[in-house]
Amino acid sequence: MVFFVSSCGKKEGSTVTGKLKVGLVFDVGGRGDKSFNDAAYRGLEKARQELGIEFEYIEPGPGADREAALRQFANRSDISVIFGIGFIFTDEITKMAVEYPDKKFACVDYTVDTSKTLPPNLVAIEFKEEEGSFLVGAIAGYLTKSNKVGFVGGMESPLIKKFQVSYEAGVKHANPNCQILIGYAGVTGDAFKNPGKGKELAMGQYSDGVDIIYHASGVTGLGVFEAAREMKKFAIGVDSDQNDEAPGIVITSMIKVVDVSVYDIIKEVKDGTFKGGRVETFGLKSKGVDYVYSDKNKNMIPDEVRTKVEAIRKEIIEGKITIPVK
Repeated sequence: MVFFVSSCGKKEGSTVTGKLKVGLVFDVGGRGDKSFNDAAYRGLEKARQELGIEFEYIEPGPGADREAALRQFANRSDISVIFGIGFIFTDEITKMAVEYPDKKFACVDYTVDTSKTLPPNLVAIEFKEEEGSFLVGAIAGYLTKSNKVGFVGGMESPLIKKFQVSYEAGVKHANPNCQILIGYAGVTGDAFKNPGKGKELAMGQYSDGVDIIYHASGVTGLGVFEAAREMKKFAIGVDSDQNDEAPGIVITSMIKVVDVSVYDIIKEVKDGTFKGGRVETFGLKSKGVDYVYSDKNKNMIPDEVRTKVEAIRKEIIEGKITIPVK
């Protein structure tokens, strides 16, 4: 495991004794994934700069014990709030919240089970990935020249399946006759950190005539970008704006405000307004998910496509489009 300690900044308010310290355990792949984990880290950095907090993080290694990492922070008297980044933490962080009722916990991409009550000291953060994935699917459907697009997922799991099926629905909404090829890197968490497998899957799809691939696979997606460069095809990024990883190749990215969700929870703790036992949901309406349209990539999305996709956004927000999630 790798540890990092950061401290600096302003004095704390009266709601926190001393300087607020945050503990965060990253998802598989850790920092440097240019996607999900890096977005969470941006939230920590913003909180450090604007709220004057300190933080420590753990990057789980191969076969690492997530519960042990969470427990390490929970046993620390100086750590006030603990984050698990990724759906894979759901069971472990729920257990820790029950065992450590005096600590505050939050989990990004928590798998919500409506038949169970959340511990009163845990916030479950979820995103409507299906809304953003539907939009980038529509973009792919409108832009494909071969009438064949692809999807590469990391770990085959309910969450990533949600990305897949909503993307497929978006493609079909824009282009009913478009063919969609699907590939997954594996069935364990390691599937999110295997760029070699990502490249292999993408090369296969591109060779079969696919000209655009949407990935939801963490570090594995960097292999998709490599394949796209070699094959002179296109890709769609995920979680963060991934344009800089392959300029001219990444048409857009489906982004989730993971950084904002992390920052907001930290601010609640610092301000004394934290309330656990709740699910915090981010979607298109709250600008919690979106697709990238900026000076870096707007030349790749024609005005007529932009107009159509924005019309779809409006219909989704108004509830006129039902998006499948499985």
